[in-house]
Amino acid sequence: MSSRFTKIYENKKCSTDDILKNVNPGSRIFIGSGAAEPQKLIAMLIEKGKYIQDHETINLIELGTSIYAESVMSKPFKQNAFFIGQNVRDAVNEGRAEYTPIFLSELPKLIRSGQMKIDVAFIQTAPPDNYGFCSLGVSVDVVKAGAESADIVVAEVNARMPRTLGDCFIHLKDIDYIVESDLPLPTLIPPEPDEVAMKIGRNVARLIENGATIQAGIGMIPNAVLSFLNDKEDIGIHTEMFSDGIIDLVENGVINNKKKSLHNGKIIATFCMGSQRLYDFVDDNPLIEFHPCDYTNDPFVIAQNDRMVSLNAAIQIDITGQVCADSIGDYFYSGIGGQVDFVRGAARAKDGKPVIVMPSTAKNGTISRIVSSLDKGAGVVTSRGDVHYVATEFGVVNLHGKNLRERALALTSIAHPDFRDDLVNYARKRNIVHIDQMPLSIAGRYYPEKYEHTAEFGDSKIFFRPVKPTDEAMQREFFYSLSDQSIYYRFFNVIKAMPHEKLQPMVNIDYREEMSLVALIGETELEEMIGIGRFIIDPADNMAEVAFVIRDDWQKRGIGSHLMNKLIEIAREKRIKGFKADVLVENRKMLSLFHNCGYQTKTKLEEGSYLVLVDFAEEKNK
Repeated sequence: MSSRFTKIYENKKCSTDDILKNVNPGSRIFIGSGAAEPQKLIAMLIEKGKYIQDHETINLIELGTSIYAESVMSKPFKQNAFFIGQNVRDAVNEGRAEYTPIFLSELPKLIRSGQMKIDVAFIQTAPPDNYGFCSLGVSVDVVKAGAESADIVVAEVNARMPRTLGDCFIHLKDIDYIVESDLPLPTLIPPEPDEVAMKIGRNVARLIENGATIQAGIGMIPNAVLSFLNDKEDIGIHTEMFSDGIIDLVENGVINNKKKSLHNGKIIATFCMGSQRLYDFVDDNPLIEFHPCDYTNDPFVIAQNDRMVSLNAAIQIDITGQVCADSIGDYFYSGIGGQVDFVRGAARAKDGKPVIVMPSTAKNGTISRIVSSLDKGAGVVTSRGDVHYVATEFGVVNLHGKNLRERALALTSIAHPDFRDDLVNYARKRNIVHIDQMPLSIAGRYYPEKYEHTAEFGDSKIFFRPVKPTDEAMQREFFYSLSDQSIYYRFFNVIKAMPHEKLQPMVNIDYREEMSLVALIGETELEEMIGIGRFIIDPADNMAEVAFVIRDDWQKRGIGSHLMNKLIEIAREKRIKGFKADVLVENRKMLSLFHNCGYQTKTKLEEGSYLVLVDFAEEKNK
């Protein structure tokens, strides 16, 4: 610092007793957030706060132990939280502390407008630079609004606070009192992703394209998602918060922000929390900009990021798509936070994808998180109209634009199989699904994920997977896209309609006695079906009846041969003796497909069609 600012700094240094003398009874005290909570000032409140009568503290989220929430200390203190962390959860639900639900993007305005007047702000900053500016460090969020709106600003200047960059500075002249400290910042290390989190992470990663901008986070599931991005390119970050999970992706070049349509080349966030490695990483790092949350969380700002993917957690979702994320029944658990901000921002972004993520069950698998109706008292954070993608360990579905029947079946298909029958039965009683809707539990229990794969055909990538019960609408569209000739070759008749009654058994299979592989193009949950290969085992001779159909505009590209080869692999794995099929005499392409499958093929002419037999024990010489 210059000598002028050094003098200002020294003149504002004071003791905690000096601060107490200048804080009036009845004051509302704002306390800095997360890893930037001013620990020395909080310790002062613990020791001497009883001398400031009837004061109230407000904060966003804490990492340390909340001294205000302890029952033995509840009388001298009043606390109001904007987000309920573990350390204030019981206090809020027992009436010893308050909770104010609000969108994080709107919280700074609440403070700046004077609607929630701040008398005193206790904040933590990095030491001032040569020009007298102090960085707010790892938490800008609401802190900047709190500091700029308070009558009195007390800064705990910590030599260990990283000097972060962006819209995150306060000048010495705007600070009234300074207390120095050298305390390590609180750290928060999420547990390693478990098997369920890793499955969710893999499912979500399929939604993230090269050049996407993502909302990161902290926890097992966000870290699992990040772990599956190593094969991606040009990923950007615009987020509320982030943790250690992004560091390796930055260092290996996956996250480079080069394709961002807003703040190109920069990671944008409002706070971070994690290990000391993270705090060292953000220190004076020009790659990263911290901004107040009324900017980072503004849906109109978020929407300016093309290919924006938001990731937010849920506690419960009902089968119509209502998302509860802040309570367990009437027990307040967390808060609204930035979920709706990012859901709406990503939804409005060009090629954006808002994603709700959660394990399918709670309490060691005894409770389904996808439910017929939300628990009594549960709060709806994201409405039916806002929800788009939902991901569990059993897959991803897109609810946007879907009717209630489609939503109910989609969500049931990614619920744990143990609870699928109950969900379908409820939906039938409510007349949400067809009265003849088949149960989904068998398909869910035996779905062979291992057969999912992608193959290239010229310049096109095609995704192959076993058929799912939720494919009914897509298979219906597929059928009506076929020419009369393709329909005739497949069904030996020119069928004009394919209603629900015929389609449902085709998509709801148990995978043990039959198999159907579908060929899909397009993005996950926005795909088109362009081909189907199917077999059904005949127990009488341990042969499987097999059939194929490829959409006309995708024929002659080798897709049928690929399906044949994959179905043969699966059939042999199931110890099936061979394939059999009826093929019309004029269907020469299908006859050629069988004769070139790599196994001895016999044909027998029977009234205008061939009975084709493929014996897997007789492999052709190569």
